[in-house]
Amino acid sequence: SSLSFQVLLKSDAPTGDVLLDETLRHIKATESAETVQTWIELLTGETWNPFKLQYQLRNVRERIAKALVEKGILTTEKQNFLLFDMTTHPVSNATEKQRLVKKLQESVLERWVNDPHRMDRRTLALLVLAHSSDVLENVFTSLADDKYDVAMNRTKDLLDMDPEVEAAKARGAEMIWAVLAAFNK
Repeated sequence: SSLSFQVLLKSDAPTGDVLLDETLRHIKATESAETVQTWIELLTGETWNPFKLQYQLRNVRERIAKALVEKGILTTEKQNFLLFDMTTHPVSNATEKQRLVKKLQESVLERWVNDPHRMDRRTLALLVLAHSSDVLENVFTSLADDKYDVAMNRTKDLLDMDPEVEAAKARGAEMIWAVLAAFNK
């Protein structure tokens, strides 16, 4: 079953990204292989397993937001909500957001290959993550009705595929399917 997708470290070569490198160190340090589901819970800080706390990433959302602020994609604002102030990170680089939206739209329209194994892996991963974050529909809202329907139907067909079966055929994209399986459970 999808719960049995285990993460095996192939290389611990540094990626140059602080969070990814920290994740690699955690994966390398585990005594037995953990499942994708367990790693998602650990790396998002959503587990309270006292035996696994040393493998948790700290302040993940804040650190990702900070990195995007440093790259000029987001900005930082204080918003007042009646009793308290809250730090928010609105998009400051609309061009970059539009570039991603256009890339995803084109991937299921003009550049549709009708075979997930011929798709660009980063695009496939982005579709899976956008779907899992409930923002995929927003990506297609600016499309004309007929194109919107085509885009939604194609992504639905893609995301309804059996992750187990697709992972077995994936050759390098197994993790993407394992993540989809974890979010689908």
